[in-house]
Formats: sequence, structure tokens, C-alpha cells
Amino acid sequence: MVKQAPHYKRILLKLSGEALAGDKAFGINHDTIERIAEEIKSIHGLGTEIAIVVGGGNIFRGIAGTAQGMDRTSSDYMGMLATVINSMALQDCLEKRNVYTRVMSAIGMSQVAEPYIRR
Repeated sequence: MVKQAPHYKRILLKLSGEALAGDKAFGINHDTIERIAEEIKSIHGLGTEIAIVVGGGNIFRGIAGTAQGMDRTSSDYMGMLATVINSMALQDCLEKRNVYTRVMSAIGMSQVAEPYIRR
């Protein structure tokens, strides 16, 4: 089999939280996240560097919390935590496929994610 050269050296992939829910109304659909991880691995196998931005709408939407009377900051933090949950689930799937990953977050939680620092 001839290895195909990547079209792009680096890509940015945005995954919505809803994409991770698959056909479920909320949460993470195991079969869906496994399929996504396989697709990411195949692209990575071409030599393409991949940055992934993951949403959290399958678990919590900050704007919905605000609409229900929650403090905007608290609501946004909850949405960011949902994003980290999704990121860690995807990380687990990818690393089981020997694809090295890093989860980064703007909220300090050094036990599960590296701090993001805008330079």
C-alpha cells in the first residue's frame, strides 16, 4: 500500500458537542466517538498535524443556563467544564489507538489539562 501524502500539513478540526452525542439527545455516544477517533487517527496517519476544538453542548450550554437566570460567568464556566469532559473522552479514545494527545484548557485544572496561555 502506498502512503498518500497529506494535502495539508496542519488542520484545525471543530467538533461540536452535539456531534459526540450521535443519535442520543445528550451525553457521549460511545460508538460515535470511537468512529470519530478512527477517522482522526487515519488523517493523523498521513502525517497531518491536527488541532481539535471540542464543544460541550451535548452536556451543558452556557447560554441556556444564562437564559434560565444563572449568572453568566458561572454558566460559561459550566459550559467550559463540559468541553473538558468531551475533550478527555476523545483523548481516551485516541490514546487507546496510540495517537498521542494533549488537552488544554483556559480554566486551571492541572490534574486533567494543561493550562492554555495566550502569548
